[in-house]
Amino acid sequence: MDIKVPDIGDFKDVPVVTVLVSVGDTVAEEDALIELESDKATMEVPSSGAGKVKEIKVKEGDRVSEGDVIVVLEGTSGDSGDPDSGDSEGKSEEKAPAKEAPKAVEASGTATGPGDVHAEVVVLGSGPGGYTAAFRAADLGKSVVLIEKYDSLGGVCLNVGCIPSKALLHMAKVITEAEETAHHGLKFGKPEIDLDALRGFKNEVVGKLTGGLDGLAKQRKVKVVKGFGKFTGPNMIDVEGTSVSFDQCIIAAGSEPVALPFIPHDDPRVIDSTGALELADIPKRMLVLGGGIIGLEMACVYDALGSKITVVELMDQIIPGADKDVVKPLMQRIKGRYENIFLKTKVTGVEAKDDGLHVTFEDEKGESFSDTFDKVLVSVGRRPNGKKIDADKAGVAVDDRGFIAVDSQQRTGVSHIFAIGDVVGQPMLAHKAVHEGKVAAEVCAGEKRHFDALVIPSVAYTDPEVAWVGLTETQAKEQGIKVEKGVFPWAASGRSLSLGRSEGMTKLLFDPEDQRVVGGCIVGPSAGDLIAEVALAIEMGADAVDLGHTIHPHPTLSETVNFAAEMFEGTITDLMPPRKKKH
Repeated sequence: MDIKVPDIGDFKDVPVVTVLVSVGDTVAEEDALIELESDKATMEVPSSGAGKVKEIKVKEGDRVSEGDVIVVLEGTSGDSGDPDSGDSEGKSEEKAPAKEAPKAVEASGTATGPGDVHAEVVVLGSGPGGYTAAFRAADLGKSVVLIEKYDSLGGVCLNVGCIPSKALLHMAKVITEAEETAHHGLKFGKPEIDLDALRGFKNEVVGKLTGGLDGLAKQRKVKVVKGFGKFTGPNMIDVEGTSVSFDQCIIAAGSEPVALPFIPHDDPRVIDSTGALELADIPKRMLVLGGGIIGLEMACVYDALGSKITVVELMDQIIPGADKDVVKPLMQRIKGRYENIFLKTKVTGVEAKDDGLHVTFEDEKGESFSDTFDKVLVSVGRRPNGKKIDADKAGVAVDDRGFIAVDSQQRTGVSHIFAIGDVVGQPMLAHKAVHEGKVAAEVCAGEKRHFDALVIPSVAYTDPEVAWVGLTETQAKEQGIKVEKGVFPWAASGRSLSLGRSEGMTKLLFDPEDQRVVGGCIVGPSAGDLIAEVALAIEMGADAVDLGHTIHPHPTLSETVNFAAEMFEGTITDLMPPRKKKH
């Protein structure tokens, strides 16, 4: 059976941007085979029949028109090749074509039968991805049970992660802004810090959100089971003595901070991000072990509260995932505020003594030195909780690091079990988990959905904020991808100057062939909010002219995106353009 391009309107010679199937895949009628791009919009070409892919007639970059053959199908076993044979309505068993199908292991769990509690869909973990999956499945008519180990819904993010950290970062920003206004003629007295009240504010923010989730669960008739859940069979989870059976399950078990073996984690002066957010006290001197996003956010908080901060990072820059020029303004700022920042340096030992935590360092030359701190914040990454939930008892494969492989429908190697969020791999970000949760829930309900995001933005809510999305210059160089860039320094932004923060920068990366946006980085106040425009530009296939011709309000920080595009185009008037183009 030849599958041809259907009527696509007046478009001809439309480029193929993605081939969604491979030879040997089994497809159902209406499954998407390829993606075309026309007039800066994408469209999927569905299969007009069911069968196995015998031959693919096109590849990415080819151009097609109505009537062109794109795929040749052959009938599968028990199927005459007639697209109307068999009953495929409502099925969600089609494996996603974009990824290799994940493998299963032999289920070692033997628990069967109805549990103490049963639901069509059970979601293990109620973080942003988990509660989103549960609520979406309920909205689609499924009976749902949501399992959560914490007393409150929301998982790590709402209880001991994203939300409480942002509440404290806001307070830290107020303190530092009050300090810095002295340079502009507005002086305040030294802040009086009431730790109990500060913790109360943080807890109030968390309580409002988690309480709201409780209400939404009740409205949707989602049953919540509290306790740590572990699989005991392919269709059963034990939650501290309560058996929960299911028809389908979505694993949203999240991750936990990495613990280092040479550090005395049982000493209360050694804390992870959860301990840092408890805000037990304000140490005089604190070491932040790890120069990544979480460590630097907590460093911002404790620095503002009065701690003397030292940061140690094994790599040659802070926030190793971002371009060096983007983190440079942050590096310059904290170098002037923190006691020390040690790069290309590792910690080889921590000894707990009465007078403090004695830390031994080793620099890139192999030379050792030591220092003593009142507290050490260990922030060297997170590990997924895949191995903690006995997923193998359900037949779900977990790799040595604790990750669970899934296809683009979030399906594991066990067809009725899905996984989302931190446990399925990088990036470990709440906003990624939310979208994965919706995909998993909708596939459980029989919808043909795939997780097909082009880009996922990353943000460090430091001061200044650092945000990036899509391709970075570092990645482009490593992968041999040619890019061109437009960079607008915030020193030329009226809005940033009026904020007293001229150190920022907006950088956009473009494909030199078609001038489409392929990546972007922003450093400065509110960078985490501004990066969304760049993400949307990439998803929509916008080019430099699209951004440059979009009227942004003035004076704002958002117009720096406009200016960066104009810097690339050579049409900017607020600065001397780096090059000129004829238009």
